[in-house]
Amino acid sequence: MFRISTLALGAVLSVGLTFGASAETVIKVGHGAAESFHMHRALLKFEELVEAGSNGEIDVQIFPSSQMGPDREMIEGVQTGVLEMAIPPSSFFAGWDPAFAVIELPYMYPSKDTAWKVLDSDAGNGMLARVQQQGLVGLGWLELGVRNVTNNTRPIASPDDLEGIKLRTMKVPAHVATFEALGANPTPMNFGEVYSALQQGVIDGQENPLAIITSQRFYEVQKYLSTTGHVFAVYMPVMSQFFYDSLTPEHQHLVREAMAAARDYQAQLIAAEDSAQLEQIRAAGVEVLELTPEQRQAFADKTEDVRLQYRDEVGAGAYDAWVAAVTAASKN
Repeated sequence: MFRISTLALGAVLSVGLTFGASAETVIKVGHGAAESFHMHRALLKFEELVEAGSNGEIDVQIFPSSQMGPDREMIEGVQTGVLEMAIPPSSFFAGWDPAFAVIELPYMYPSKDTAWKVLDSDAGNGMLARVQQQGLVGLGWLELGVRNVTNNTRPIASPDDLEGIKLRTMKVPAHVATFEALGANPTPMNFGEVYSALQQGVIDGQENPLAIITSQRFYEVQKYLSTTGHVFAVYMPVMSQFFYDSLTPEHQHLVREAMAAARDYQAQLIAAEDSAQLEQIRAAGVEVLELTPEQRQAFADKTEDVRLQYRDEVGAGAYDAWVAAVTAASKN
């Protein structure tokens, strides 16, 4: 993975400042996904709306594919003001505040629709507000997707099939604990290193949403995909509190409205692409196993202890409030 030093980061940013010299304000945005991924294309909509809405007073510059470093480094860059915005997975914030782990616990939501209702509820808004303690402003949520397992060893139809498989996970303790409970050998690794690690046999498999499996072309170096649907994951766009406070109230409102519109646009992209991505993976020669609800329940049952463990990690109050929000959303 491309990891940039402070010196290299400064060089990248100075180029960006040159391009944005005609605008009064420059917003540099870093993220780890490929340019073909729906989240990046949603950010292009954000860029378009902010630049048009500010009459060119704001220049948005997007740096995809971890050009600004791994997710944790980008968050730290926003905290220190080196970078104005980053779009990391929400789970990375658990490194500063354990409450964030609850969002991506395994089999937390009965459906994606339920997950979005929770994120848009008071519970989700409360989570966004928590990053203020880290010098950040949470601007909402963007979809990362429903995570599924791919590997080169065998089809995964039950938890027993994961036994001993060396599986790349994010550097997120809850994800590692999930696959330990399922019998796999979870191997945290920076995102940009995954393709070559699969290609070279350093790891047997990985787990990601279909859109990332296709945009990163993981299907080229994997034999099996199982729709385990073990985690619904989201990105949490964050902006430096200091930078946000430097914007006019009008520009603050514009940034928030543009991000909300970008999310709506992303939802349209995802709805149009989901089924095609599974077919693209099949067409590449990957054996696809679509799990039944009963098969998924076996994975959910096996990870119940992980959810209960994180009640202590997250804090009973935050955990119980989130579970209550899930229950309420499931009934609506």
